[in-house]
Amino acid sequence: MHDLTGRTVLVTGASKGIGAATARALGAAGANVIAHYRSDADGAAAAVAGVPPERRLLCRADLADPAAARALWREALAWKGEVDVLVSNAAQMLASPLDASDDEWDEIWATTLAVNVAGPMALVREAARHFVARRAGVLVTLSSWAAQRGSTNPHLIAYSASKAAVKAATQTLARAHAADGLLAYVIAPGVVDTQMSEDAAQQVGGREVITRGLAMGEWVPPEEIADLVVYLASGRARHLSGATLDVNGATYIR
Repeated sequence: MHDLTGRTVLVTGASKGIGAATARALGAAGANVIAHYRSDADGAAAAVAGVPPERRLLCRADLADPAAARALWREALAWKGEVDVLVSNAAQMLASPLDASDDEWDEIWATTLAVNVAGPMALVREAARHFVARRAGVLVTLSSWAAQRGSTNPHLIAYSASKAAVKAATQTLARAHAADGLLAYVIAPGVVDTQMSEDAAQQVGGREVITRGLAMGEWVPPEEIADLVVYLASGRARHLSGATLDVNGATYIR
């Protein structure tokens, strides 16, 4: 485990799934952890319960609102005076079936792009400007293998598109500010063992159907994603900046 003592990390969507596992792992590595949540305060508190009080901060924000995302950044920055790492993880996975009504389709797309792209990118923009100004900082965004190959779930059109947008934005920042101290990485998980994946699996026949299509015959533990984030947050993988890191148990190999 890399020692993150003294580094301050903001994790969005820290109340469950990958975000909760990441917040726990960062805290265990010695980081000051800012655990963001939208509505599940208890989940976020549980994720950082093992982190000493002086090294943990809970922050609420609805990332569907860019103004709230900017306010979140200001709150995070004020806590320790610096933020060294942003882990942009929060997202929704809403079904957008072709046979939805026009109103339903439009609402799903608007919500997905607001929650998964516009709000998080407002936060990412604040972080990137801070990192460039101080010539040091790490950005980790969570995309998806659906952004690379399209989803096997025909109802996840909007979700897949939103994750492709996150990937492209992160890569652009990595390239544009490679000489400015900004290190930026995309993590593209496959099927991770979270409630969100369970809910999506029910749309296409359930967990067993999904598992049969995986090379290892198992879902990715969220703790493996968390351990990767800890490594990236250390700042030691400088020349990996700009990379998209596939974590899917050899089911999708590029």
